[in-house]
Amino acid sequence: MSKSIVKKKSSIKAVKTFTSKDVHEFRQETQKISADFLIGYDDIVDDILTAFIARGHVLLIGLPGLAKTLMVKVLSKIWGLDFSRIQFTPDLLPSDITGTEILQEKPSKNGKMERELVFRKGPLFANLVLADEINRTPPKTQSALLQSMEEGQITIGNETFELPNPFMVMATQNPIELEGTYPLPEAQLDRFLMSINFRYPTASSEAKIAMLNPKEQKKSSSIKPIASTQLVNKWRDQVYDILVPNSVLDGIVESIRNTRPSAGFEFAQRFGEYGAGPRATQFLVRASQAKALLLGETTITEDIVKSVFHHVLRHRVLLNYVALAEKITVDEYLDKCLVL
Repeated sequence: MSKSIVKKKSSIKAVKTFTSKDVHEFRQETQKISADFLIGYDDIVDDILTAFIARGHVLLIGLPGLAKTLMVKVLSKIWGLDFSRIQFTPDLLPSDITGTEILQEKPSKNGKMERELVFRKGPLFANLVLADEINRTPPKTQSALLQSMEEGQITIGNETFELPNPFMVMATQNPIELEGTYPLPEAQLDRFLMSINFRYPTASSEAKIAMLNPKEQKKSSSIKPIASTQLVNKWRDQVYDILVPNSVLDGIVESIRNTRPSAGFEFAQRFGEYGAGPRATQFLVRASQAKALLLGETTITEDIVKSVFHHVLRHRVLLNYVALAEKITVDEYLDKCLVL
């Protein structure tokens, strides 16, 4: 294997072209390159990569100014993907993101001009889509986005258009500024594979961020991709070849059933309102398989499941008023439900 990229302030050198067997090296190289632009976010980059390889979408919860947009741009460059950003606003229409048919003139065979409807693709037609502040737009536009996430296609009139493959939506939400927003219903939140909480950087990371040269950060556009869409899709297919031991699967099922008050788990009966559904079980297995593949493993383990458990379950559980009164967080609730 060739050397990793050489860190220089003036340029970014190309790295090796990976083969289908190099997915764990691809993970390491992603972390190395992104670390030049994203200080202190190694674990979040790893979680997003896991969701991407698992064919899932991600909900990013964080305050403004935590480099969410920069992160998506950098990752799209590293992975060799088309990137698109949509700023969600209260007046955004479904056609603004999916695209619309326009009337266009063109010369006919007899020399006269004729008109025809031509579909002009919207910003949703990209491999990696950043849906910025998704809760700022009305439910009709939210539904148009979430439908495309689920089906991987868009229907305009009588014609259906396939979205690019791979396709991933990374939606952001601001957890504190909630006036005039349209919170996503639980059924729509369930479409996201992971919910990842952005945190403030550590003191040492923040000191490094303060000394960053803005000109160097802008050089993210010069990143050379280390993979292709064809190779990424091969890796995504390999996820399903990762073995799931029966003992680990039993622990996954029991942990998710524990989140449901109706399942008889005492802690959930006291503090839970609604638990996670069967889709959570599927997604947790798939995310664990993807993480194992990225780590170069052939079988998922309990530790791997634990590393993705909270991200997969965090947005699928609703606590009751007793939990709110006693200031029990969703993550603390999930800690009690996890049996692995």
